[in-house]
Amino acid sequence: MVDRLPEPDEPSARRRRLIFVAVWAAVFVAVVAVFRDVLRPFVLGALLAYVLHPVARAMCSVRVAGRTLPRWFAVVTLYMGLVAALATAITLITPRVITEVRAFAGHDLPAIRRRADATWLPAVRRQVERVQGLLQAGSAVAADDEEDADEGALRIDRVGDGAWRVSLPGDGIEVAPDDDGHYRVTTARARRTHERSELSRRIRALGAGHVADIVRVGGGIIGGLIGGVFGFFMTMMVSAYMLVTEDQIMAFARGLVRPTLRPAWDGLVARLDRGLKGVVRGQLIICLVNGALSAVGFALADLKYWPTLALVATVMSLIPIFGSILSSVPAVAIGLTQSFGTGVFVLVWILGIHQLEANLLNPKIMGDAAKIHPVLVVFSLLAGEHFFGILGALLAVPAMSIVQSVFLHWRGYALAWGDDAGQGAG
Repeated sequence: MVDRLPEPDEPSARRRRLIFVAVWAAVFVAVVAVFRDVLRPFVLGALLAYVLHPVARAMCSVRVAGRTLPRWFAVVTLYMGLVAALATAITLITPRVITEVRAFAGHDLPAIRRRADATWLPAVRRQVERVQGLLQAGSAVAADDEEDADEGALRIDRVGDGAWRVSLPGDGIEVAPDDDGHYRVTTARARRTHERSELSRRIRALGAGHVADIVRVGGGIIGGLIGGVFGFFMTMMVSAYMLVTEDQIMAFARGLVRPTLRPAWDGLVARLDRGLKGVVRGQLIICLVNGALSAVGFALADLKYWPTLALVATVMSLIPIFGSILSSVPAVAIGLTQSFGTGVFVLVWILGIHQLEANLLNPKIMGDAAKIHPVLVVFSLLAGEHFFGILGALLAVPAMSIVQSVFLHWRGYALAWGDDAGQGAG
C-alpha cells in the first residue's frame, strides 16, 4: 500500500516548505558572501541579457523561407553584430579621445589651474573675507594685487636712517637647521622647486636602478588589461547563455512556487519588468539623447574637445544625479577658459537638457512604474558606491527598483489591496 502524500495545506507540508525555503535562502546568502568577488560577470551578464532581450525576441520573430530563426542563431548573430559595432566604435573614437586627452592634460588643465589660482580662488576668498568682515574691500584687493606681484619673493628694502624693511612672501618662509650649525631660510616657492628637482632626480634614479619595479608595474597594467578583456568576454558569454535558455530559466523559477501562488508570481515578474524597463532600458535611451544634445550644444559653442566631452556626458548619465553634475564641471570649466560667454552658454545648455530630461523624457520613456523617490535614489547611489565602488553606483538604481517592486507587490498581496492581491498589478 502506497503512503498518502500530505495535502498542500497540511502542517507537515507547510513545515517542509518552510525548511526548504530557509535552507536554500541560507545557501544562497552563503554563496553570495563567499563568491562575491567572482559574481561581477554574472550580474553584468544578467543586466546585458535583459537589455538585449527585446532585440533578440524581435530577431526570433523574423521569418526566413517561412520559418522563424532559431533562438541560438538569433543570439549569436546579435552578439556578433554587437562586438563588431563596439570594435568599429573603439577604432574610430579612441585615437581622437587619446589626442584630446593629451592636449587637455598638457595645455588646458594647467591653464585652468593657473586661472583658478589667479582669478577664481582670489575672487572667492575676497567674497568670504568681505562677508566675515575680516578685511575691508579695498585693502583686500590691494593685498591680493601685492601678493600677485611679489608671490614667492623675499624682499629686503632700505628705508633710510639705517633701517631696513623685510617683506615676506605671501605663502611664508621656512627656517630649518643646516648641517654646519647654521640655519637655512627658504621660501615656499624655493621649497617647491627643490621638491620638483628632487622628484625628477628620483625618477631618473628609478629608471636607472629600479628596472625590476618598472617591469612589475608594467606587468600589473598588462595583467589588468588582460583581466578586463577576459571579464568582458565572460560577461558576453553569460548573457548569451541566459538569452538562449531564457524560457528554461523562467520555467525553473516559476516551478519553485506553489501552484496556488503562481498568479502572484506572474504579477511580481510583470511588476519587476515594468520597473526595470524604465530604469535600465529607459536610462540607456536617455543617455543617448543626453549625449546627442550635449554634442549639438558643445559644437554650436565651438567648445574645445567637444566630441570627448559629449562622450563623457553620455557615459556619466548612466549614474543618475551625480553623473550629470560631474560631467558638467569639465565642460563649463573649459568653456570659461575660452571666454566667459562660452562658459555661460555651455552651462545654460546643460541646464536646459536636464530640464528637458526631467519634465519630458523621464515621464515619457521611464513611465510611472519606474519612478523612485529622489531620496531613495541618492541613498542607493551612496550605499552602492560605499560597498561596491563604481560598479555599485552603476547598479544601485536597478537594485533599488527591484527592492521597491518586491515591496509594493507583497504589500498589496499581504494586505489584499485591490488588484495588487495575488496579481501584483501596479
